[in-house]
Amino acid sequence: MIDSKKAFAYYLKQDQLALGRRDDRRPRAFGDEIWKFEILLRKVEYDMNCRFGLFGKLIGKYHKFLFHLLSVRLGFTIPPNVFGPGLSVPHYGTIVVHGNVRAGKNCRLQEGVTIGATGGSHEAAVIGDNCYFGSGAKVIGAVHIADDVAVGANAVVTKDIAEAGTTWAGAPARKISGRNSHSNLCAALFGQTEE
Repeated sequence: MIDSKKAFAYYLKQDQLALGRRDDRRPRAFGDEIWKFEILLRKVEYDMNCRFGLFGKLIGKYHKFLFHLLSVRLGFTIPPNVFGPGLSVPHYGTIVVHGNVRAGKNCRLQEGVTIGATGGSHEAAVIGDNCYFGSGAKVIGAVHIADDVAVGANAVVTKDIAEAGTTWAGAPARKISGRNSHSNLCAALFGQTEE
């Protein structure tokens, strides 16, 4: 969680690396909407957790307004204070995440992903570090997902995934491989070179 300026800067840097932007200091005027979205997400988190007083609230409302506009434009429903550093959203498209989800660092969400609660419950998923969710993947309910898990395209997860470093697919999701998520995450995060 962003609780200081140092944490804010760290989250921004990790998100930048996860999006594959190594040397760029700022997003381009056109074509970097997802990076702009993630910057606004982190600004809103910083505002919520660290800014106080009238001036801080005004800045917070301004950032929330911009964040809302860009969220609607991109089709993202990603609330603040859900994802750890290194969030990667590579494509535009509908992504819906419940506000009570807690996800670790280096999470990658493809388009069409839904991570939600079920049956009117406010309990939602707890997701480990270095997890990947393929296009159209669904995680429903208060499930726990271990570190380094890859959830394949259109998979439906309704039960805990306790085994770290595995790949799951199908509806309902079943383990299909002992292969971890690292090949699906940004190579910059793990020092790998793309083949």
